[in-house]
Amino acid sequence: MNVKKAVIPAAGLGTRFLPATKSMPKEMLPIVDKPTLQYIVEECVASGITDILIVTGRGKNAIEDHFDKAYELESELEKKGKDDLLEESRSIWNMVTIHTVRQKEPKGLGHAIACAKTFVGDEPFAVLLGDDIVYNEGKPCLKQMLDVFETKQASILGVQTVRREDVVKYGIVDSENVEPRLHKVKGLIEKPRVDEAPSNLAVLGRYIITPAIFDILKTTKPGKGNEIQITDALLTLSKQEEVYAYDFEGRRYDVGDKQGFLEATVEYALRREDLGPAFKAYLEKLLSK
Repeated sequence: MNVKKAVIPAAGLGTRFLPATKSMPKEMLPIVDKPTLQYIVEECVASGITDILIVTGRGKNAIEDHFDKAYELESELEKKGKDDLLEESRSIWNMVTIHTVRQKEPKGLGHAIACAKTFVGDEPFAVLLGDDIVYNEGKPCLKQMLDVFETKQASILGVQTVRREDVVKYGIVDSENVEPRLHKVKGLIEKPRVDEAPSNLAVLGRYIITPAIFDILKTTKPGKGNEIQITDALLTLSKQEEVYAYDFEGRRYDVGDKQGFLEATVEYALRREDLGPAFKAYLEKLLSK
């Protein structure tokens, strides 16, 4: 079975970026000149996803507006002959079918994913967190995972190795290596203490999940932070059917963190043909002082 649907949870309050996020969703903060969320949507499209559900919350109307047709803007661009900008604006709302649903209460990632049940139906689906951008020029992170899913027909967790002292920030997998870059999941623990962590393989914002997760989420009790943790539900799922962890290739940015956001902004700017050379020269001059 092919995966054609993706869910992007984007209901968080973005408190780490206050005061900017007082009136702007954190997912709309730009990396250079493109909202964070658009990079994630483009990864979905490049991986073959045809329908995307964005799980939003109060004050997130800018997300829907961004992926909607902008009649007034496009009319002005057309009148002024700004064809390149007009085409770019049209490409945003025309590249994929976007749906939205509101998470009415901040009950955690597991609850946000449960809000997607009607959209997903009885199909496997992808989940991409709104705080994580992954750069890979050759093959998008999600496409790498979808290729694994085609073979295994089982839930796949996107993982990478993190520093031992950073395991407290992530869901950590206990696993057995079965193929290059592929691990069979034996256990999962959400944000363990360093001495409790079974490994330093961290789940980093990319999932392909079978629909069996929805029945599990119905009975998953709140865990750390009094939230319904997807890690807890995935642990239960791993006891019912096979779950794999794939060590994906690519540069992952935690853009929900200020340091990660700045790193993404600088590195994406340096990759741009229109900005990179001049920006690199500026940085070199700045650092030489």
